[in-house]
Amino acid sequence: MQPTATILAPDEPRPVAEYNTEGGSQFLLVCDHAGRRIPRALHDLGLAEADLKRHIAWDIGIAGVARRLSALLDAHLIMQIYSRLVIDCNRPPGSPTSIAPLSEGTVIPGNENISTQDAVLRAREIFNPYHDRIEQCLDARKAAGRPSWLISLHSFTPVYAGIPRPWQAGVLYNRDSTLAHRLRDLLAAPGDLFVGDNEPYSVTDDTDYTIPVHGERRGLTHVAIEIRQDLIGDEAGQDYWAKRLAEVLPKAVTPSS
Repeated sequence: MQPTATILAPDEPRPVAEYNTEGGSQFLLVCDHAGRRIPRALHDLGLAEADLKRHIAWDIGIAGVARRLSALLDAHLIMQIYSRLVIDCNRPPGSPTSIAPLSEGTVIPGNENISTQDAVLRAREIFNPYHDRIEQCLDARKAAGRPSWLISLHSFTPVYAGIPRPWQAGVLYNRDSTLAHRLRDLLAAPGDLFVGDNEPYSVTDDTDYTIPVHGERRGLTHVAIEIRQDLIGDEAGQDYWAKRLAEVLPKAVTPSS
C-alpha cells in the first residue's frame, strides 16, 4: 500500500468515542477494540466484508456491554472505534501484532509489507488520540484528587483453533492480581460461571499496552475483563453482563472486612 499523507478523511469520525464524560464514579472504563471501522484510504485492507465482521476485526458485543455498564455505574467510558486490524490499540506500537499481516490464519493484504511511514501515520491518527485521551482523563482526575479504578473491557471467541473455550468470562492481569482475583471470586460465587484466571489470555508488557501503561505505571487499581462473544452477541446478553458486572465490580474494589 502506498504511503499517504493522512489516514482519516475530514468527514470520517475521530477514533475516540466517549460516554458519560461527567460520570461521578471512580471507575474509568476503556474499550480498545470496540469498533470495526476501516478508514476509506485503506480500502478495507483488501478484506471481504465477512472478514471485517469477525473477531479478527473487533471485540464482538463488548461495545454494547460497555455502554450499558457505563450507565449503570455512572462511569466515564472511552472507546476506540476503528478496527484492531488498522492498528491494535492494545499492543505496543512497532510490536509484531501491532499491525498484523496475519490474524487467526487470515492474511491481511493491506498490512503486508507496510511502510514505516504508513505505520507511523496509523499510530498518529488512531492509536495516539485514543491513548492520549485516556492519559488526559487520568491526569485530570488525579489533579482533582479523584481516585481512578481502571477497567479494560474485551470479548473472546467461543472456539479458537478448533478448540472450545470453556470459560464464560476471564479476568486478566500482569503484576497485580488483587482486583482480578476479587472479581473472579465474586463472579464465580453463584456457581454458574467458569471464570478464567489469566485465561483465555494473559497480560504482559510485550503483548499488551492498556493495563501495563495506564494501570500499572500509574499504580491504579485495575483489571482487564474478557467475556465470551456468544454470550453478548445480542442486546439481552449485553444487558445481562452489564448488570452482572455492575453488581460485582463495586464489591471487588471495596471488599468488606
